[in-house]
Amino acid sequence: MRRAFLLVTLAVASAVQGWAVYPWMVLPPTPSLPGAERSGFAPVNGVRLWYAEFGQGPPVILLHGGLANSNYWGLQVRALAPTYHVIVLDSRGHGRSSRSAAPISYDAMASDVVALMDYLHLARAAIVGWSDGAIIGLDITIHHPERVARLYAFAANSNPSGVKEVSRSPVFSEFTARAATEYAQLSPTPGQFKQFVADIEHMWATQPDFTDAQLKGIAVPVWIVDGDHDEAIKRENIDLMASLIPGAGELILPEVSHFAFLQDPAMFNQTLLRFLSPPARQAGLRAAHGVTSQPPAPGRLPAT
Repeated sequence: MRRAFLLVTLAVASAVQGWAVYPWMVLPPTPSLPGAERSGFAPVNGVRLWYAEFGQGPPVILLHGGLANSNYWGLQVRALAPTYHVIVLDSRGHGRSSRSAAPISYDAMASDVVALMDYLHLARAAIVGWSDGAIIGLDITIHHPERVARLYAFAANSNPSGVKEVSRSPVFSEFTARAATEYAQLSPTPGQFKQFVADIEHMWATQPDFTDAQLKGIAVPVWIVDGDHDEAIKRENIDLMASLIPGAGELILPEVSHFAFLQDPAMFNQTLLRFLSPPARQAGLRAAHGVTSQPPAPGRLPAT
């Protein structure tokens, strides 16, 4: 009897110990991208921007976070490519893409995305952004709304005050160390990671600076999304953006952090597919802003 009780006690203790590592406390491995239908380097704005294309259908551009690269979207590409034309790219200075002597900024990276769309003859596309990628998506939506069909902005901030002290997070520290390894493996300047990080940290300290008026002027369907345990973004900033953008949806994903698309890809992908499906809400949003004409369908521009 005592032996049975001891075995049950040990089993319960083991289960409790297993639950002590919650999903948001783990940084899963970086996925790989599936085989691309097309990939290459686009010469835009003085840099060589690496990109890859997958699948057929309405175009969806996936924009990764700061210090990362497009490989992080591997699980989402697999979920979207059967239905959508998925485009990934490494932001300037990140991954396989080069950078120029100019400081890295959100405006510059947003300009790069628009230039890549021109290079690929894409008139409009849905944008899915993570962290810095979501900020780039907001930048494009504000300054080039005619190029954006809809925006899924995960873990963005509207200004530097919306960011937590990430140095206190073991998960974020692990991500930064991983980013250094991946930079050395992928970058055309593998020995310049410290300078690259210094440039990015300067950007983080001073940008973005979206005004309330800019956010209120967005007329594109937007979801503002975050994880309930995001170690980098303050919830009040997420709430603020969602309250200012007309018609925006706000979605807080449970039991995940800044890396939700790795920690629970099934849940993340389900929300993506739900957002990207064409709802009647898009027509209602246009009507609310007095837009009576139909925008051009997302797709390719005529080749020149």
